[in-house]
Amino acid sequence: MKYLFVIYCFCCTGALNAQTPGNTTLVPASKTATGTISNFTVDNLGNLYVLTPSGLLKKLNSRGDSLNVFNEVRRYGTVYQMDVTNPLKVLLYYKDFSTVVMLDRFLNRVNTIDFRKAGIFQSKAVGLSYDNNVWIYDEQSARLKKISDDGKLLNETVDLRQVLSVLPSPEKIIDRDGFVYLYDPAKGLYVFDYYGALKNELPVTQLTDLQVIGKTIAGRRGNLFVKYTLGSLDLQESMLPGSIQAAEKICIMPQGIYVMREDSIELYSFEQLNK
Repeated sequence: MKYLFVIYCFCCTGALNAQTPGNTTLVPASKTATGTISNFTVDNLGNLYVLTPSGLLKKLNSRGDSLNVFNEVRRYGTVYQMDVTNPLKVLLYYKDFSTVVMLDRFLNRVNTIDFRKAGIFQSKAVGLSYDNNVWIYDEQSARLKKISDDGKLLNETVDLRQVLSVLPSPEKIIDRDGFVYLYDPAKGLYVFDYYGALKNELPVTQLTDLQVIGKTIAGRRGNLFVKYTLGSLDLQESMLPGSIQAAEKICIMPQGIYVMREDSIELYSFEQLNK
C-alpha cells in the first residue's frame, strides 16, 4: 500500500521514495477491460484504447464501458504504436507500411500520412508533436523529422552521424514540455529541443513502459521500477509489488496504475489503496 502511495506522489509531484519492498500483494480496484488483449494505452482523461488480436481498436471509459470502435485497424497491417497524447487526435502507426492513421475522438479516420511519399521508408518510432504534427525518426538519413498532416517536411535535425559516434535506433518518441525524447533501449535516451538541437544523451537503458512526467523519466526494467531526474545524477530503482511484476505492460497515470494481463486490464487505484 505504501509503495503505491509513493508512486502516486511521484506522478503528481515528481517525487518518488524507493524504499518499500516488492513482495506486497495488492488487490486491483477494478477491471477496466476483459478479453484477449494485444496492446493498450490510456489518455489523460482516463479513457483506454485497447487493441485486440482480431484487429479491433476499442475505446473504453474509466469504468470499462465501450465508447467507440475502429475496425479498420488491419487495413495497413499491424499497429506498431499508438499515441493518445491528444485524445482528440489519436495516432496509429503502421511500421511495415510507413503509414500513420489519425482518428478523431470518436475513432473516425480523419487523415492518413504515407511517409514513403516524403522519402521515409525505415522508422520504428513516431510521436505526436505539441502542435499536432508528427515526429518521426528517419533511420536511413539519421534525422529526426517533423511532418505535417499533409505529409510535408516542417523541420528536421542535422544528420546525427555528424554529432553522435553511435547512431540510435529509437523505439519511442515523446514530446513533452519543450523537448523531444528519443528512446533506444540498447543505447539510451536522446533529448532534443524543438529546433532540432541535441541537448542531452542519457545512458538509461533496457527500460520498458517508458514515460516522461515533468523532468522525470520513469520505466520498468524487469521487476524494478526505475526513475531518473533530468539534470541530476539521481537514478533510483525499487522493486515492483509482486502482483504487478508479471504484467505484460503497465501504464502509470495520476488515477492509478493500469496493468495489462493476457485477458484483462486492471486498474490499481491510489485512492482506494490508501484509504
